[in-house]
Amino acid sequence: MEKNSAVVLAVCVSEHKGEQKHPVASVELKPDWGIVGDAHAGNWHRQVSLLGKESVDRLQEKLADYKLSPGDFAENILLDGIRLYELPVGTKLALGESAVAEVTQIGKQCHQDCAIRRRAGDCVMPREGIFVRILAGGMLGAGDAVRVLGPDA
Repeated sequence: MEKNSAVVLAVCVSEHKGEQKHPVASVELKPDWGIVGDAHAGNWHRQVSLLGKESVDRLQEKLADYKLSPGDFAENILLDGIRLYELPVGTKLALGESAVAEVTQIGKQCHQDCAIRRRAGDCVMPREGIFVRILAGGMLGAGDAVRVLGPDA
């Protein structure tokens, strides 16, 4: 896979805010909304969250007695191949065959002491997770490609 592309490892949703997400076969990305059926969807700047496998892997090394699963950090999309936290706000991403997203935020302040932070003493989402808003819709599932389009695409 080239430097500006990645593969989706999992897509995850939660029905209620404040809970870990769980993997599903595929999601529908809706413009100006996010993932249809996800508790965090809505007309705001953090419609969908993404996290890279390398971020999860670094924390997994500290958790010998616990196996991290997709959605444990409340991420909607887990992918491998792009250092997401290095993308500037405004970067556009092609998600799957037709969806397009724009990076709106890098990291976030945790509002609660999450289960992962209590267990590992750390959480990667505040530093390395990113948030996007959906500009063009489409379907997305594990195995689909994600490509960096750049801020002017």
